[in-house]
Amino acid sequence: MKRRKIPMRKDIVTGEMAPKKELVRIVRDKDNNVSVDETGKKSGRGAYLSIDVEVAKKAKQSRTFDKVFSVKLDDDFYDDLIEYIDHKQARKQLFGDEK
Repeated sequence: MKRRKIPMRKDIVTGEMAPKKELVRIVRDKDNNVSVDETGKKSGRGAYLSIDVEVAKKAKQSRTFDKVFSVKLDDDFYDDLIEYIDHKQARKQLFGDEK
């Protein structure tokens, strides 16, 4: 049986490579709207972030997505992102590997 290739992506904050399933995709569409891409298939410029609350807090502190996407984001976006990642991290710990 042939082994499947695991797609790897780079975490925008830490610079570490990780499997795509272990990261959250943040996307900026052509209208400069930035949002969390839960499916990983939205069109637009994407950047990846680890499912780790501490990394998300570093992203907020350094305003990472403001720089990456060249837009001005509210603190609300970063707070929602931290909350979303906290939820994903808790689900991962409870249920193990999910889709």
